[in-house]
Amino acid sequence: MDALKIITEGMIKEDKPEIQIGDVVKVHVKIVEGSRERIQVFEGTVIAMKGSGVSETFTVRRVSYGVGIERVFPVNSPNVAKVELVRHGRVRRSKLYYLRDRVGKAAKVKERI
Repeated sequence: MDALKIITEGMIKEDKPEIQIGDVVKVHVKIVEGSRERIQVFEGTVIAMKGSGVSETFTVRRVSYGVGIERVFPVNSPNVAKVELVRHGRVRRSKLYYLRDRVGKAAKVKERI
């Protein structure tokens, strides 16, 4: 059991993003295309956080051209270059799956001041 703990300690990032449910974030993801590497930005609302330790993930949702897109990002992945906080959201739920059914202004989250 100690060997497993030692292995997972090396994989956990030191600079974990300080994000919460309802926050609007920009996730900078490394994309490898052949021999080239570029960074793609995915901006949206954090609707869920799951797991702990190495397997911790967060789900980001955005609406692009009228279609809802959700991506799940591992917190400790080397492909996640940076997570940038745009604004804090004020919510009273730990999972915001109800936003999937909402359209337009009803899908907005109030800002925490």
